[in-house]
Amino acid sequence: MNDSVGAFVPHSPPPMNGSGEGPLAGLTFAVKDLYDIAGHVTGGGSPDWLRTHGPATHTAPVVAKLLDAGANMIGKTVCDELFYSITGANAHYGTPRNSRAPERMPGGSSSGSAAAVAAGLCDFALGSDTGGSVRMPASFCGLYGLRPTHGRVDLTHGMAMAPSFDTGGWFARGAALYRVIGTVLLDGEADRRPIERIIIAEDCFAWAEDIVATPLRAFLERAAVALPQFETESAARQGFDESRECFRTLQAAEVWRTFGDWIESTRPALGPGIRERCDWAATVSAEDESAAAALHRRIGDDLRTMIPPGTVVCLPSAAALPPKLAAGFDELEAFRRGTMALTCLSGLSGLPQISIPAASAADGCPIGLSFLGWQGGDEALLDLAVTLEPYAL
Repeated sequence: MNDSVGAFVPHSPPPMNGSGEGPLAGLTFAVKDLYDIAGHVTGGGSPDWLRTHGPATHTAPVVAKLLDAGANMIGKTVCDELFYSITGANAHYGTPRNSRAPERMPGGSSSGSAAAVAAGLCDFALGSDTGGSVRMPASFCGLYGLRPTHGRVDLTHGMAMAPSFDTGGWFARGAALYRVIGTVLLDGEADRRPIERIIIAEDCFAWAEDIVATPLRAFLERAAVALPQFETESAARQGFDESRECFRTLQAAEVWRTFGDWIESTRPALGPGIRERCDWAATVSAEDESAAAALHRRIGDDLRTMIPPGTVVCLPSAAALPPKLAAGFDELEAFRRGTMALTCLSGLSGLPQISIPAASAADGCPIGLSFLGWQGGDEALLDLAVTLEPYAL
């Protein structure tokens, strides 16, 4: 395999040929090292997890569906350790190269999958999204990336992180292919009503840095002819800091339930940032979780009321450009806090959100624009991506 961007793990299983028939016949895909491949160990971005676990007994249904649809699997990709980051750096396997912005991080935790697609090593790739792990790499690498309605992509035989927020996802360079993959992977009942109303989340645009918000506003001006008339409202009605900390607390509590016993018994050599977050997760009390759960219900109710079928909310995918590769710990944590104030809204509501490659910064770095849709409205978001693709720079 010609891995020119460091996207694939050293323990990648051999390629798997698909059925050769179906909507994805002849295409190639990569798989985040979260999904099981029978006979091989799933690593989760951690050499210690890889060392302490045995081979999978089943192949994840999402992988099987893609193979049945005709696509060929070429290998497994690097991800952030235990999926607990949105930058794309891995202290053990390295940081996959963002070929669209080589001096910047690719975004995580599905960094290798996004890097492989952006570099043209495969046609599409599987990722996952708990706190932004499809939307961030999609935005930073100039790709399409959907966080689906919670539960609409089968995560059976995949590693859990925070199950209340975990979702599957995928990457592609073009909107038409992205939509076709959705017909293969999305389960459950779709609500296929057309988009009749678009709300610009002005508070989210104001929260983002100007270097992100200004090009995205210009994109919306170009694309307005293809869209319903815009309205403006605030999306983070409970406050950005409050929403982020609510998500952060609930995610941490679930992360510790998922990995805590293994961390305490194995004492893995966790990398920078991951180690500190896991240490903090161990301190989240039942009282902390209960208070966050109450706020979670209010935030979710607010957003689901704001976004009935036929309505979508537009917001920046990230609050800033991706960090430079040389960024220090404090800078990365500031980036994480700023951006997760935006990404947490989809997770707390369970609603689907798609990031589309809409614009570029002066240095060519891609900038993603997001649309948050109604429950089951994933297909409408995929259609919207196809509609908007001609207006992207």
